[in-house]
Amino acid sequence: MTGFIPSGGTRLFPVVGDPIAQVRSPEVITSILAARGEDAVVVPMHVSPPNLCQVLSAIYEVQNLSGALVTVPHKHAALSHCASVTDRARFVQAVNVVRRTDDGWHGDNTDGQGYLDGIEREGFVVRGKRALLVGCGGAGAAIALEILERGAAQLAVHDIDLARRDEVIERLSERFPGLVVAGSADPTGFALVANATPMGMNRDDPLPVDVSMLEPWQFVACVVTKPAVPPLIAEARRLGCPTMTGTGMFDAQAETLADFLLGYGWGGRILVEEA
Repeated sequence: MTGFIPSGGTRLFPVVGDPIAQVRSPEVITSILAARGEDAVVVPMHVSPPNLCQVLSAIYEVQNLSGALVTVPHKHAALSHCASVTDRARFVQAVNVVRRTDDGWHGDNTDGQGYLDGIEREGFVVRGKRALLVGCGGAGAAIALEILERGAAQLAVHDIDLARRDEVIERLSERFPGLVVAGSADPTGFALVANATPMGMNRDDPLPVDVSMLEPWQFVACVVTKPAVPPLIAEARRLGCPTMTGTGMFDAQAETLADFLLGYGWGGRILVEEA
């Protein structure tokens, strides 16, 4: 990113969220695009929920803007503005990245892949283990699906929004019968303790789980990217637990996000859009 100067041919990829100051994509994904020789830049756009529809409609008409990243709290709402989505985005009913097609926005959700890839980079594999997930919003539902896809023995889901929790558990149970239960803030007995809520972004936020019940053998992960070491992770490290921060999650999916924005799959293959 050092020395980057936009030109008249620069492609724009906004990241849309509220708040927006915590996002790492402008720096990280712009650097990835530059390393690939792309004249492109990721720019932050602070958009409040009532204005999301208007903004997504407007930027679709910008000819040098062919995709966008979507962050909190817009991941569920952005799904309804997509003409087509990937299977995993459809299942979790949320998108975190969209790309323009002739028919409209095409969306995907890479949050679950990034979260579990990030955890595996730290040496933890969820297969055959019990996991507790706190928060089942746009990112949380994707993480829940990926935990089960990677062979967890059991997933307990905890969310203060009981209706949302029960709806997510019901959908997951249809695909993974007998493996999903309601959880609580008590992490006792879970090999993976995963926070998918924004708790920790603000100084006075409560901790998402009862850290007094954590033990050093448990792996603790968090989606929060700012502060760099969220309070949950700081407490877990103090107790000797291995951890992953939101930065680890984002870094693990950054290349995948760049591929999607550019219209490429693994190995540089151009993706064929869904009808």
